[in-house]
Amino acid sequence: MPATPTAHSFAKGAFLVTAAFFFAAVYSAFCKAATGVPSLQVVFFQYGISLLIFIPLVLKDGVNGLKSKRMGLMCFRSLAGSICQLLFIISVTRIPLLDSVLLSNAAPLFIPFVIWYWLRKTVQPNVWVCLIIGLLGICLIIRPGPDLLTNPASLIALLAAVFSAIALVATNRLSDTENTFTILFYNFAVSTVLLFFLCIFTWKAINLHETLLLVGAGVFYALTQYLLVVAYKYATAAEISPFNYSVVVFSGLLGWIFFGNVPDGMDLLGTLLVCAGGILCIKLGHHHDTTSDEPVRG
Repeated sequence: MPATPTAHSFAKGAFLVTAAFFFAAVYSAFCKAATGVPSLQVVFFQYGISLLIFIPLVLKDGVNGLKSKRMGLMCFRSLAGSICQLLFIISVTRIPLLDSVLLSNAAPLFIPFVIWYWLRKTVQPNVWVCLIIGLLGICLIIRPGPDLLTNPASLIALLAAVFSAIALVATNRLSDTENTFTILFYNFAVSTVLLFFLCIFTWKAINLHETLLLVGAGVFYALTQYLLVVAYKYATAAEISPFNYSVVVFSGLLGWIFFGNVPDGMDLLGTLLVCAGGILCIKLGHHHDTTSDEPVRG
């Protein structure tokens, strides 16, 4: 969302986007802690709670906030986002929090490919360098080998980033005609309805502890989305999108404190390369017209 001249404040935008991704890391930690709950059920709670929180924001100006001219693209964006979130939940319960968050947030490395395939825009030569840097980091983290066949969670997290990239490009196309809160509302609503019917086949009775984890995940996910919308009112995507990668630092700390995940030297080097590649892609502006005011994961 472009910042208006009177509202522009890089400091406020940077602070809000960093706070948003701190909440994203907390949300991810809640999801990881809910290991005994089926993944579909976790995502259903996430979207359902977010929907309840966002309904007043959409209806504050009446039913006009529910109007949309592009419901087909809305549903497609929601489907891509739901798949992204489901893949992330599956992966985060099987590999360290830092690895899962980092790989699923590698969407900036895949956005140029989505743009090339969907919008038929060529990838600039200097962007290829950034992509190679980021993909090299991914290889250091997932460490291709026979182990990936027995535990493909890293590849699942990476696939989540692909669907995140698709959702972000779709979001940008929608933002030409749709209000940001309207996009988020339909994302939550469509996903909640879809997941409700899918959850019937995997639903599990949950205890109080698991309920609190799922509610916490939903609340922090909604807060992430809201703070990002506000952040992009103060500063442009080109200015503050690099702060998206603060989620990697927060996730590493939470993974270490609560789950005992200590990254080794290879993980740290891969993390630096992925972050560098993603940030360079953003700063070069190759997908400046596809950077949305939503978090990297659907």
